[in-house]
Amino acid sequence: MKVSIIIPCYNEKNTILEILKKIENVKLDKIQKEIIIIDDCSTDGTGEILKNLFYSLKVQVIFHDKNLGKGAAIRAGLKHVTGDIVIIQDADLECDPVDYPQLLKPILDGKADVVYGSRFTVSQPHRVWFFRHYLANKILTLFSNVLTNLNLSDMETCYKAFKSSIISSISLKENGFGFECEFTMKIAKKRYRIYEVGISYYGRHYSEGKKIKWKDGLWTLWCLIKYKILD
Repeated sequence: MKVSIIIPCYNEKNTILEILKKIENVKLDKIQKEIIIIDDCSTDGTGEILKNLFYSLKVQVIFHDKNLGKGAAIRAGLKHVTGDIVIIQDADLECDPVDYPQLLKPILDGKADVVYGSRFTVSQPHRVWFFRHYLANKILTLFSNVLTNLNLSDMETCYKAFKSSIISSISLKENGFGFECEFTMKIAKKRYRIYEVGISYYGRHYSEGKKIKWKDGLWTLWCLIKYKILD
C-alpha cells in the first residue's frame, strides 16, 4: 500500500522543509509515502531550496515556469501519482500531517472513497479563525451542500484524501482555488462515498503568508454554479 502526498507550493520558503519533516515523522503502518511537490513558480527562493533538496523520503519535485494556481499545481501532481491513495497537503503548516492516520482510516476500512478533513468538526487543537473567514467558509459550504445534497461542514478544507482510482473518472479544470468546489461537485455527481474527520488547524494571518482573498470566494460561488450545470 502506498499513499501519494501532493504538495502545491508557492512562496513557502519558510515552511516547505518543516512540512517535509512533519510528513517524515508520521508513522503509517505498512504504508509507503510518496511525496510530489509542485513549485508554482515561486519568487521567494522556495524553488532554490527544492532544487537542492536532499531528503530521506521519496520526493519528486515539479517546477512550473509561470504561476498557474493551486488547482493547476494539483492537476500536475496527479499526473505523477503511483500510490493507491492521494492526500492533498498544503505547504503552509496550517494543517498537520499528524492527522494522516485518521484521514486514511475510513478508506483503509473500506467505508469511504473520499475523506475530507474538517476544521469545524474539531477534536484537535485549532487556531481561532477570523469571523469573516469563518462566515465566508460557512456560506460557501452551505451553498455547496444545497447544490450537491451533501452535508459537509468544511468544503474548502485543504485536507482531502481519496482513492487514486477516482482520478480517471473526473476531469478537473480549475487553475486556482476553485479546485475545491469543482472537486466536491464532481465527486458528488459520481456518488462516491464521502466521509469527514476532524483535524487540527493552525491558521495563518496574511502577514504570515496567507494567500486566499475575498475574490477567491466570489469565484468559488461562480464555480459551484458552473459545475452544477456542466460536467
